[in-house]
Amino acid sequence: MDSTVLFEQQGAVALLTLNRPEKLNALNYATNDRLLSLLDQIEDDPGIAAVILTGAGDRAFSAGGDIHEFTLSIEQGTDIAVKAFVNRGQRMTARLESFPKPIIVAVNGIAFGGGCEITEAAHLAIASERAVFAKPEINIGIPPTFGGTQRLPRLAGRKRALELLLTGDQFSAQRAYEIGLVNSVVPHEQLLSSAMQMAERILRHSPLAAARILSAVTRGINTTIDEGLEIEKQQFARMAGTCDCKEGLHAWIERRQPQYTGK
Repeated sequence: MDSTVLFEQQGAVALLTLNRPEKLNALNYATNDRLLSLLDQIEDDPGIAAVILTGAGDRAFSAGGDIHEFTLSIEQGTDIAVKAFVNRGQRMTARLESFPKPIIVAVNGIAFGGGCEITEAAHLAIASERAVFAKPEINIGIPPTFGGTQRLPRLAGRKRALELLLTGDQFSAQRAYEIGLVNSVVPHEQLLSSAMQMAERILRHSPLAAARILSAVTRGINTTIDEGLEIEKQQFARMAGTCDCKEGLHAWIERRQPQYTGK
């Protein structure tokens, strides 16, 4: 059994753990593929409504791509490197970004390179006060490859992102919060409980409404305002005829807590 990413279900929440602590949870090809496979499984499971993604051990969330592995791909030629490394990594972060159930990253330590790019792509992120971030790809002579040149400027702004991308300097969890990379910074021992509390705040609501919001934001953020409003209208139209929509409205009128069924 592939143990590069561990899976545990806690109620309606799936806890995924990057599990190569001896390698600082570096993202080798097997880890990328395992994560994608688990996300497919979770999407199809009606009993799971949210995901928390963290790293094994106390040192790292993920130190980024497995340099030894992708160096071998580069040595086989550009086409192989792009297919094996870049395409695989971009497919993984795009899947996280467009996933129809909320994904909360719990950054428990080092989040360099691909680990930072996962944080950028995820819907929400909470960082331990011990977390350290970096965009260090320039230190080994490459640009970021899992979406870091595109998502970080959209989150942090062009100039702040370029400073981090062009210097490769490390930055703190507090800095990550200030530039919009994470939602909050918490004491290390409270990291997973804080992520679970955030998930529970979301799980009070209709999973269908959450999916529609995620789709509208993800699809609309890089369009014009008019195109984005059309996407928003389409997501509302998909929701309006559902049982959850009717339940939410009736519960509000009747002054009671809604009982959503995801239908």
